Amino acid sequence: MMNEKELLEWYLAAGVDVICGDVPGCLRQNVSPPKAALPTAIAEENVARPAITDLAQMSLKACKNARDICEASATLEELRAAAEAFEGCSLKLTSNKTVFGGGNSQAKIMIIGEAPGADEDRIGEPFVGRSGHLLDKMLAAIGLDRSKVYITNVLPWRPPGNRTPTDAEVAVCLPFLRRQIELLKPEIIVVLGGSAANSLLDNKETISRLRGKWQEYQTAKGDSVAVLASFHPAYLLRNAAQKAKVWADLLLLAKKLQNN
Repeated sequence: MMNEKELLEWYLAAGVDVICGDVPGCLRQNVSPPKAALPTAIAEENVARPAITDLAQMSLKACKNARDICEASATLEELRAAAEAFEGCSLKLTSNKTVFGGGNSQAKIMIIGEAPGADEDRIGEPFVGRSGHLLDKMLAAIGLDRSKVYITNVLPWRPPGNRTPTDAEVAVCLPFLRRQIELLKPEIIVVLGGSAANSLLDNKETISRLRGKWQEYQTAKGDSVAVLASFHPAYLLRNAAQKAKVWADLLLLAKKLQNN
């Protein structure tokens, strides 16, 4: 059984952020009226039920295992091997390959997307499909290419049908991303898309509100990294009118690089 702290951590990882009462359901046996005083249906409803399912136990255990594995990885290659061997995320069961990350491990700039797509899942490298080709053009517009950046995703496995990942899936995968940041020590992070930005910055702001200004990410080691959020290339392929805003974001990045 989980203790109260572990239960709260699991609820947070699963996306629960509001309460509907002052007393947890698993503790209500101490405050509920006597069963005999209630109608049968109501009495049965108020009988304490186990609050922790097998799935919840597995999810919390997977998050802890991921954190422990990542903390034990002293190099990027060790972390890559750990991700490829990790069995705690169900997305791995429906994916062809683990898409860890790629590019220049000594780069000042780290680019983070949400998750691999079909092409990335097939090839095993991040941003190699249509979105990747557009990303290359975006970088080239300010004099960058893949030899000067490191590219990865929040999730190393493709969600089936490119669906939005669940909060629990993100929670299990985040330790791998955070450890990459700690090992790479980038000076600048460019995060693409609202989901990726929310996962990294731990907020619920829309990408329209996040983009166009510098944010800050703090690692567990106390290092501070400048973060610039912008639209994901996949979104731009469907909404070409937003490219002007991304160009403004790229100019912010170029100016930052000049001043560093």
